[in-house]
Amino acid sequence: MTEATVRALTGLRDLSMIKWYVIPLLAIVFYIYTREIKEARKTGNWEAVFAGLTIFGMDFVNETWNSWVMVLSGRSAFWTAPGDTALRTMVGWNIEIMFMFSIMGIIYYHSLSEERKGKILGIPENWAIAVIFSAFCVFVEVLLNKGGHLVWEYSFWERTPQGVILIFLIGYFHFFVASIFVMHLKTIRSKIITIATIYSVAVIMNIFGKGIMHWNY
Repeated sequence: MTEATVRALTGLRDLSMIKWYVIPLLAIVFYIYTREIKEARKTGNWEAVFAGLTIFGMDFVNETWNSWVMVLSGRSAFWTAPGDTALRTMVGWNIEIMFMFSIMGIIYYHSLSEERKGKILGIPENWAIAVIFSAFCVFVEVLLNKGGHLVWEYSFWERTPQGVILIFLIGYFHFFVASIFVMHLKTIRSKIITIATIYSVAVIMNIFGKGIMHWNY
């Protein structure tokens, strides 16, 4: 295994690593969802909550298959996060990333106009803003990579035009595509089933990997 992978596995899910700043960050996430749920109960519009849950669920799936890459290759995941953290949850995931993606969908939803019929440079605004947000996430990831906080191992997942496009598509853009898909579903029941399916995929993969195969990732 690469040196970065070994470091990313060190202290994995070690609760002694938790820092006190996790508590206020957790409270902020709870506050945001509490406000959104309170508003949804009054208006009947649960789109912000569903967007938040969808994007976090997609990130959960992403981090799970990325960890499987590490185990199956015996070398490295596509990305590892070996740097300092308040809690490392998987080789490429930590509590700070989790907090960010837990509210990313809500941020995305509130970036859209109420009618969601506007256009940006001729592109429907939901898709245009998805592209903008995904591109910004790639930009931040490049900075984290340059700082050694997010390590890439494979030549196709690097700071090259092809690599950046791949990171854009597989790393982030499909999160927003899933959110757009859920928002376009007609019934609350269908939205809940879709979101539950996303989480089920991640949970089943982790039950198989960690519970049955006893993989450490």
